[in-house]
Amino acid sequence: MGTEVLLVAGLAQHDVAEEVWRASPGSVLVRHDLRDLAQGVVRRWVDGRLTVLELAHGCVSCTLRLDLLPLLERLGGRVVVHLDPALEPEAVCFALREVDVRVEAVITVVDRATWLADATGEDTMDDRGLGAAEGDERTVAQVVVGQAEFADAIVLTGTGDDPALDAVLDRLSPLAPRRRRDALDVPELLAAIPGSARRGRFDDGFGALLHGQPPLRPAHGAAVVHFTERRPFHPMRLHQAIDVLLDGVVRTRGRVWVASQPDVALWLESAGGGLNVGNLGPWLAAVDDWSEVPAERRAAASAMWDPYYGDRSQELVVITRAAAPDEITAALREALVTDEELALIDELEFVDPFAEWHDEMEEL
Repeated sequence: MGTEVLLVAGLAQHDVAEEVWRASPGSVLVRHDLRDLAQGVVRRWVDGRLTVLELAHGCVSCTLRLDLLPLLERLGGRVVVHLDPALEPEAVCFALREVDVRVEAVITVVDRATWLADATGEDTMDDRGLGAAEGDERTVAQVVVGQAEFADAIVLTGTGDDPALDAVLDRLSPLAPRRRRDALDVPELLAAIPGSARRGRFDDGFGALLHGQPPLRPAHGAAVVHFTERRPFHPMRLHQAIDVLLDGVVRTRGRVWVASQPDVALWLESAGGGLNVGNLGPWLAAVDDWSEVPAERRAAASAMWDPYYGDRSQELVVITRAAAPDEITAALREALVTDEELALIDELEFVDPFAEWHDEMEEL
């Protein structure tokens, strides 16, 4: 029998995973402690029984590949996994594709008192003593924003009722039902997750950037900027404009087309003061054989195909906390190539600060 998994993520101390386990008769509770991962030591509990693991290589991917994945396959049935704060649910779900495991839901725990400050700050996981390995350069913002964004349901702990937090979560994860810990009814929460929820699925970066129906009108300082254009960015001007995506912004995600790399789709993602730039691969306009391209991507590209540019385009979604949406849009628009540059684009030589950037979203 395959394994059905409920993943419980979150940076704050909580007992939500235990509550989910108690509400699921016959399930197994698994928890890892990665605080000593850099020394190759992982502590793992299965229904309260501790096992100390010694790994030859102290890294997150080793923990997943050598312990969690085979453990889940071996256990079978329903398993509640309390993720260590260093483990991001999206990365775990990516790894789970290799085994006979189905993700029933990802539940993220959000501390009302600290989450918004964490989501807009610059502290690294290493600064907080939460790094997955020595020198973990991920920011706390990247982790907590990713946990909430990938959630199928959110449980709120801590005190306070900050309308700004609710406004940000409405835009970051509009499909996820939210419930307070002190009134948590686990079966009701799981039943409230809509059929269109992600449940561990993710796309290749070319899918829809707006999931669900986030409010598009500003509220309590939170707003959504959806920037689209059918001309390339000037690479140096885009590089200079990036600061506008790091100040007063909770999240930026999207596909970027720079004039210096016309065949390559770049992925740009920020959270708080942390930024990743990665390579998504070629635009379909640069691909001769589409036979291996997923049908969803072919359909999306065909629907917005331009006779000259093909599927090349800019699409960025920015969720603000305190930044001015108009200023973000203006800065991005000013980073596009001008009409004069566009006319001479095949003759110009661009200084490209993105040319040597590597994908910083690779596994630690």
